[in-house]
Amino acid sequence: MVKKKRLRLIAEMARKIRAYRELKSRPRESQKYALDYETMKRPHTGKMLPVLAWQDVRRESRLFSLLAGMRMFGVGRLFTRKSWLEDHTEPSYWQITKVKVDYTAENMDHGKAWGILTYKGKQESEVKEMDKVMYHDWRLIPKHIEHQFKDFEPIPEPPVTYVPYPPLLRAMILAQLRKAGGSAVIKEPTLPLKRDVLLNKDYFRRQEEEGTSV
Repeated sequence: MVKKKRLRLIAEMARKIRAYRELKSRPRESQKYALDYETMKRPHTGKMLPVLAWQDVRRESRLFSLLAGMRMFGVGRLFTRKSWLEDHTEPSYWQITKVKVDYTAENMDHGKAWGILTYKGKQESEVKEMDKVMYHDWRLIPKHIEHQFKDFEPIPEPPVTYVPYPPLLRAMILAQLRKAGGSAVIKEPTLPLKRDVLLNKDYFRRQEEEGTSV
């Protein structure tokens, strides 16, 4: 019994040692995302960046390239991305709440950051780790225009008035439409959630004549 327990302890210790060695041998962020700006390749993987990204790489900045030169590494400030500014009219940005810098990186321009995301005018409630921090399209939002991003009021989404039919009923309806319409383009059938009924004297008279189904 004692021997089995000792063997289990040795196996557990060996497992922890292997996990620790794997963790230590894992490349750091600065090694993993290092970039040769002449060849546009990452030395660690040998992969070349897409040609469409070369212009941004030369003109724009990674997130930590901006954070490294800021007080408290930019905690509390707002950051957006060039792609968000081009693709959306609603404000999209991160408000940074926490930064973990890789101090082994040259110029301390690598690490991890956490914050609250506001995407297309809708703010999330929980803090989460920021993704794509190694992309070269990050921009600091100047303080004098932060209010333009924060004070935005999203337009409420219109209520849902139609829903798709259940799969079996949808297939039956489409089969009937194809049979009736031939090769004509068939519009996707939808089920209205609200039906406008004209409540006049004739409507109530018909209800009385038909009675209530039991």
